[in-house]
Amino acid sequence: MTAPRDQSAGNLATVMKEENVGSVVIEEEHRPVGIVTDRDLVVEVLEPRADPTTVTAGDVMTETPVTVDTEAGIFEAIRQMHDHSVRRMPVTDADDELAGIVTLDDLVVLLSDEMDNLAGVIETESPPY
Repeated sequence: MTAPRDQSAGNLATVMKEENVGSVVIEEEHRPVGIVTDRDLVVEVLEPRADPTTVTAGDVMTETPVTVDTEAGIFEAIRQMHDHSVRRMPVTDADDELAGIVTLDDLVVLLSDEMDNLAGVIETESPPY
């Protein structure tokens, strides 16, 4: 999900709920310039009792989010997340344009599936006991 910098915090919350996501990438000219998470909305809007119709994505977003290139592998994505202590990263193409987003949950599911596949190979190749 993406939104412009001037999108209201209230609308961001609605989009997150409707799309069942925990973040929205803020973009300008197809490039990620920020990211707003559900936690950002709680800490920056809900807790201080700010007006969600006047607070904008630009007010609460994390600017210049850590990104990963579409050509990067899973281990590079994991390293970037670890090094920068983030759970979500916009994915960009060679022109730095937004191609998607990868989350820690996505990577855990992918690695879990791969472990299941490896376990199947080991089970098939192991002699009966």
